[in-house]
Amino acid sequence: MKYIKETNKGIGTILAFLLIPITGFALDIYIPSLPAMSSKLGATPAAVQLSISIFLAAYGIGQLLVGSFLDSYGRFIPNIIALAVFSAASFTIANTGSIQTIYVMRAIQGVMSAVVVVSKRAYFFDLFSGEKLKHYTSLFSVIWSSAPIVAPFAGGYLQTHFGWQSNFYFLGCFALVFLILELIFSGETIAVKAPFRLSVISNAYRSMLSTWDFTAGLLVLGLTYGVLMIYNMSSPFLIEKLMHYPATVTGNCSMISGLALLAGNLLSKALISRPFFKKILAAAVIQLILSGCLMLLTLKIHNLYTLMAYVVLVHSAAGFLFNGMLSYCLTRFSHYGGMANGLTGGGFIISTSAFSFVLVKLININNQTWLGAAYSVFIIIVLILILRTKWLGRAISTNIKEQEVVLATE
Repeated sequence: MKYIKETNKGIGTILAFLLIPITGFALDIYIPSLPAMSSKLGATPAAVQLSISIFLAAYGIGQLLVGSFLDSYGRFIPNIIALAVFSAASFTIANTGSIQTIYVMRAIQGVMSAVVVVSKRAYFFDLFSGEKLKHYTSLFSVIWSSAPIVAPFAGGYLQTHFGWQSNFYFLGCFALVFLILELIFSGETIAVKAPFRLSVISNAYRSMLSTWDFTAGLLVLGLTYGVLMIYNMSSPFLIEKLMHYPATVTGNCSMISGLALLAGNLLSKALISRPFFKKILAAAVIQLILSGCLMLLTLKIHNLYTLMAYVVLVHSAAGFLFNGMLSYCLTRFSHYGGMANGLTGGGFIISTSAFSFVLVKLININNQTWLGAAYSVFIIIVLILILRTKWLGRAISTNIKEQEVVLATE
């Protein structure tokens, strides 16, 4: 077994951070190509959008399964295999005209992305602890938000000049380059491997999911990420079909979306020492007010500028919420290692897939007003979950204090 060298830990940490956004690249780079794929493959927009949902579902389920596997069999070798298979799947998509083959390959990409991301997040839990670990986990969503900035911008350019297949050639080469760098500079990081026992795994999952604040956190993450996914799935058709702009404009708008998300993440990290529930509650309330006001505005005004007003304001608040809640959930059960890591990532992605699928079925997002309505539904549920969690935490704290008073008087 090749363990990471002490001299390579700095480079290994950089590589880990650079690989965390691989899922975002796989999701966002071909967003500007959705209308072109629909036309070239002879598929409906909904059929092409399904490739996003399939990837997300596979990625989420994969994270649930691979966390305990990585605790038992290590991080390094599974990560290397996953990068190789991800690359092969990407090249296969680029060379097929079958939507069914794309579905299968996207599912494979989703599972392989899960292995890469969970192993790289586990890297930090293996090597760091305390305030340094908290600092790094708060950077996860900041790094993750780089993909929605870079990927659609690059994807719009690739689509305009080389066609939709070029996006997947890029993903294949991306994975190959990092596969080589990982082989040279990285290595195994887990000190003690845990036996692979289904009873231990199920008990750990049951323990985590039975804790309300953790489960509510996963749902909040899923809904917050769902805001971004609803935009990603609908924006190419709103911008390119309804407003008649080229794919490059879709990519530029998605880049602005990513910058807004990054701004929210950075603000959350800057306020990391502030009371947790107060700041996320404030962000959810502000997000709901903004979404409602913008929805009313678009009843009369429909253009690219009002759409981007949605994006900048609502997505900034979403980034703020996501950063704080992701760090909270990842460190809530850090003693469970890869299992907690996998359950956090898989749990919120599965909830995102479920929420997005149901909402797309219920609401036909064919203009900005319906996009605002979809946003508002998600944000209202987030607000309810946060208020419920805060109330429950206060009730538990009050109950504990009352018990301490009774014991003190006996």
